[in-house]
Amino acid sequence: MTITNAESEIEFLENRIAKLDNDSFSKLREWFIEFEHTRWDKKLEADSNAGKLDFLIDSAIAEHKAGKTRDL
Repeated sequence: MTITNAESEIEFLENRIAKLDNDSFSKLREWFIEFEHTRWDKKLEADSNAGKLDFLIDSAIAEHKAGKTRDL
């Protein structure tokens, strides 16, 4: 089995994270959650701009036209 650079980098990061004290780990977790949300938002925006989510709009419009929706 060959270890790639990405695998060895991940293993390095895992080892470093495991050695963090509780305060540092909490800060890392908060940073990572925010980082992940930002990446998700960018991916969602890119997919939307590329038309990859148009099927959701089309489906919602079709349901509304078929009378399957209600006022909020």
